[in-house]
Amino acid sequence: MDLAQPLPHPVLRPLAHVRARFRRWWRSRLQHRDAMLLTQRNVYILPTRPGFMLAATLLVLLVGSINYQLNLGYLLTFLLSGSALIGMHLCHGTLRGLTLQLLPPQACFAGRSTTIGVDLVSTRTTVRHGIALSVLGAHQWVWTDVPPQGRATVQVAFKPERRGQRPIPALTAETRFPLGTFRVWTVWQPASRVLVYPAPELHAPPLPEGEPRGGGAVARSQRSSGEFDGVRAYRRGDPLKLVVWKKFAKAEELVSRDTYHAQRFELWLDLALAAPGHNPPSGAPLEHALSRLCAWILEAERQGLDYGLRLGPQQISPANGEAHKRQCLEALARYGAQG
Repeated sequence: MDLAQPLPHPVLRPLAHVRARFRRWWRSRLQHRDAMLLTQRNVYILPTRPGFMLAATLLVLLVGSINYQLNLGYLLTFLLSGSALIGMHLCHGTLRGLTLQLLPPQACFAGRSTTIGVDLVSTRTTVRHGIALSVLGAHQWVWTDVPPQGRATVQVAFKPERRGQRPIPALTAETRFPLGTFRVWTVWQPASRVLVYPAPELHAPPLPEGEPRGGGAVARSQRSSGEFDGVRAYRRGDPLKLVVWKKFAKAEELVSRDTYHAQRFELWLDLALAAPGHNPPSGAPLEHALSRLCAWILEAERQGLDYGLRLGPQQISPANGEAHKRQCLEALARYGAQG
């Protein structure tokens, strides 16, 4: 449960309200850390539904054996009880002593599923079977076995809904090995945050027209396609260094950079141009404008163009490449974001 999520109505849903308040209080007491050693202090155990059924069956067998003085009944009852106790000890020991380590999170886009890498490190000389990890409350389990004195890496999926530096959600690990009669689990709140880019607009308008270099008044041509005028169709004899190989790899279409146009125009992706009415946006219009800028950045990078970014007073000079794209996307993610 997200700590920022509103609580259920105390009158309409009293039980859900009490449960949510307890979970919020419990979550607030968790220590934030990127590595956690599981001990008896942070590993919890309770019987499962099959465990309760087994306990009821053992009680019936014991009462029947007492009433009818069945020696074989006593033998079966205590044999099953001993097996259940050994299973409880093994189940708790599967998680106890395990170390959970968070891998450095990768930046992602809002509204898209991404993964959290977690290393499970064991110093025990035997295999730890049937360990599952999931985002707390999601119930989308990823199962693994941890080798003796080794580690296993799992990828847990989650979907950030908002851009910015977002906290990694609380994770839970559990096991029901070997009998399934007990559930052993722990809750872990990583301290790291993940950078979330704005979600790119699905049907963004074409790239804006290039601005004349030096502020000169140069006529701008009208375009109906999504291509920036800095590229043109390949002409026989064009130098290979002018060919946009990224576009050829994706669309198998040879295009070249228009050096004459590039000398006269610069492609600037401006926050004011991305907003409706070309006004500085705020609130929900700001998020829509940032999504449009994100789509433009990806499109300009796909075409292999040099592009710059303007976010109010912040300005990133025109360039291209993976490092430049990441710098622009990070600027969008952090622009005016709260936490």
